[in-house]
Amino acid sequence: MSEMKIKLPDDVEKKFRRLAMKRFGYQRGAMSEAATQAIIGWSNNYEETDKDFSWVSLEGALKNVKKTSVQLQHEAWDFIDEKYLNKGKKRKNARRL
Repeated sequence: MSEMKIKLPDDVEKKFRRLAMKRFGYQRGAMSEAATQAIIGWSNNYEETDKDFSWVSLEGALKNVKKTSVQLQHEAWDFIDEKYLNKGKKRKNARRL
């Protein structure tokens, strides 16, 4: 068995404790059992949503684009710079092709 230490907001921890004790009773191991089930449920749910993405579904999606991969990368970085980093300021080292 492994041990895991996590930090939770107080309200989440209180709710989890209350529901774990209600479900598994006030006995030794109740919190561990509730945490195990919660983590298994979350990871199973995440695995299912992760399976929805497939590289095969992207095949041919960009076949009509007339730009090179380098040009697309520069455009993507310019977009990120504009939207999130410099709010419209151009990068000093930005290269245009």
